[in-house]
Amino acid sequence: MKSPKEFLLEVQNELRKVSRPNKQVVINLTLVVIFVSVLAGLFLTGIDFIFDKFMRLILGK
Repeated sequence: MKSPKEFLLEVQNELRKVSRPNKQVVINLTLVVIFVSVLAGLFLTGIDFIFDKFMRLILGK
């Protein structure tokens, strides 16, 4: 079993290998997430609307 000091040194070495995205990549991916979220919301709203109309037709309300 490794000592805590060895473990922390290994963690530090692994963190040096991590590449972080630049500002433009973060902005682009954020915009993609927002766009996909809006599309999903619109899709679910449409499905809900259709389901509501269908149920009102069946139940006669």
